Amino acid sequence: MLSSLKAEEQSGQLQMVAREDIDDDDGGDLFETIDRLISQGINAGDVKKLQDAGIYTCNGLMMHTRKHLTGIKGLSEAKVDKICEAAERYQNFGYITGSTALLRRKSVVRITTGSQALDELLGGGIETLAITEAFGEFRSGKTQLAHTLCVSTQLPTHMRGGNGKVAYVDTEGTFRPDRIVPIAERFGMDPGAVLDNIIYARAYTYEHQYNLLLGLAAKMSEEPFRLLIVDSVIALFRVDFTGRGELAERQQKLAQMLSRLIKIAEEFNVAVYMTNQVVADPGGGVFISDPKKPAGGHVLAHAATIRLMFRKGKGEQRVCKVFDAPNLPEAEAISFLRQIFL
Repeated sequence: MLSSLKAEEQSGQLQMVAREDIDDDDGGDLFETIDRLISQGINAGDVKKLQDAGIYTCNGLMMHTRKHLTGIKGLSEAKVDKICEAAERYQNFGYITGSTALLRRKSVVRITTGSQALDELLGGGIETLAITEAFGEFRSGKTQLAHTLCVSTQLPTHMRGGNGKVAYVDTEGTFRPDRIVPIAERFGMDPGAVLDNIIYARAYTYEHQYNLLLGLAAKMSEEPFRLLIVDSVIALFRVDFTGRGELAERQQKLAQMLSRLIKIAEEFNVAVYMTNQVVADPGGGVFISDPKKPAGGHVLAHAATIRLMFRKGKGEQRVCKVFDAPNLPEAEAISFLRQIFL
């Protein structure tokens, strides 16, 4: 793969294609911006109120309940009904045929992980319109893969990239921009340009984390993003909520966070890659020497489209197993840290 990347270099470095040059076959936009509603008789001031509330697309509008929309200051029930009716003229939110659903799946972009074995395991790479969860103990390769995806996402689609920008929400302080440089050089890309196409935010509380996700709609509606990384999704919830007395509230807030991630993936055709921690599993069985299970419980398990389990192998070997996926067989892949990181 590396030789083919080198052959595609232009002016010494690979560059992303501009948004206007992205074809629909290359995972182009699947959404209509909410500005279009003005031509349907919706007041520009009402559109501005929706944007101030973090709603920038017709698809995103229909992902909110009427209760939430009428809670926006200045929007009555009558106005909300008129706005939703106008949005439905641009996109079909009802039933479609299986053939149409299959056709829509062609917009899915699979982003290479940088490891041939891992790509084959995933059917081509990390896919858009889905949440991919990677869980495992520390030093199992989860964050390393996140760094590699920051670069590979910016490759053109014909080179198994996503031809888009990356948003990185860091809850554990593990993002290292200096590690992006050798990865970019490995793929024959300009490290400075690659870093400029990554937007990064450090989250300190679960509320801060959620607000950062809300703010992404404005950016993703204007620029060609193709990947959102949350590393890790559970860390701040385990800090901000303690004891069984707060467990129910924690799981409810976590569900809202995960719902937001699903909506981002489907609204903007981006891949969501989130890492997760593990907890001890006393009921894991007597034949397992060190039983562990992913944190977050059933709420997180149901939200993730694809669940990958990472564990350490011999030396630099890292083993990735498909733990749960709707369209992938249960299998394992062995890779080396240098394959997905250096």
